[in-house]
Amino acid sequence: MLRIIRIALLLLLVQPVFAQKGKPLRIGIAGLTHTHVHWLLGSAARGEVEIVGISESNRELAKRYLTQYKMDMRLVYNSLPEMLQKTKPEAVAAFGSIEEHLAVVQNCAPAGVHVMVEKPLAVSLDHALQMKELAEKHKIHLLTNYETTWYSTNHKTFDLVTKDSSIGRIRKMVVHDGHEGPKEIGVNKEFLHWLTDPVANGGGALMDFGCYGANLVTWLMAGQRPESVLAITRQFKPHIYPNVDDDATILVQFPGMQAVIQASWNWPFSRKDMEVYGETGYVFSDNKADLRFRFKPDTLERRSALPPLAAPFDDPFAYFAGVVRGSIRIPPYDPSSLENNMIVMEILEAAKKSAREGRKIMLQ
Repeated sequence: MLRIIRIALLLLLVQPVFAQKGKPLRIGIAGLTHTHVHWLLGSAARGEVEIVGISESNRELAKRYLTQYKMDMRLVYNSLPEMLQKTKPEAVAAFGSIEEHLAVVQNCAPAGVHVMVEKPLAVSLDHALQMKELAEKHKIHLLTNYETTWYSTNHKTFDLVTKDSSIGRIRKMVVHDGHEGPKEIGVNKEFLHWLTDPVANGGGALMDFGCYGANLVTWLMAGQRPESVLAITRQFKPHIYPNVDDDATILVQFPGMQAVIQASWNWPFSRKDMEVYGETGYVFSDNKADLRFRFKPDTLERRSALPPLAAPFDDPFAYFAGVVRGSIRIPPYDPSSLENNMIVMEILEAAKKSAREGRKIMLQ
């Protein structure tokens, strides 16, 4: 009996790896104007997914990207409905503007096609609620992809906070995300056009980078909804970004805990880092690999360099394939999960309202 139990446990541990060796997931791409699409175009060679169609009306943009990756232009269709009808993908990854996410789900969900969107989930809470209703009605997976979901340091922090209790109860989190500015770092014209549009992107730095902090806070707080949100936005560069904020500070209050989310297009360098302080210690996730921590009764801070996460948990599209095929079960309030990202949208919506009205927003 003991031998049977050991074999069963081994099979559970290796199931995700075996699952990825089957037929690749047939995936379509909805839009190419979000430059994070390079992530999928580059990672398709791993073999977990097969790109079967691309919907993009900008033929010049499509030709530029497909030439770069030595892909056939016959993959490109002028509209999402046409691509869905002609190629029959199992799943679609959205790489258009955030405003377009709703239309992607409206087209894919009734056809039973699973969807992964780039962060944030939606342009507004209203759009997010419509997307959630469609996903649940048609029983599709609706995931949101964040770069920080695949950081070894963030997963180690999660384990230290929730499983090991090394720092005790969380008292404060500080999350920094952003870069020098989309124009300053040289994003292409197609991306810049909608990223700096208050309708297509839902805002500026607050939406673009505030979502990272809201996502990580929700994960580490096990899906607990905050009591209130207070936000301040600034336009340090109105001559470059006249229509949207380029800097945001968001205070998210929980019973006994405060999260500070600093999102900016004004950092001197690109950054995605997090500080978590507890009753008996702290953990700093400096980047995807470097972790710093100190626990009582330590007298000195310690450091650790972490290896990448194991496949398929090191890549959003390999993970998506595992979820669709059923070899990966999404944990509660996982960073990619719909339940996490609905709370993210509540935080972002309250933050925009707070900044606009100059007051703290209480969440019901």
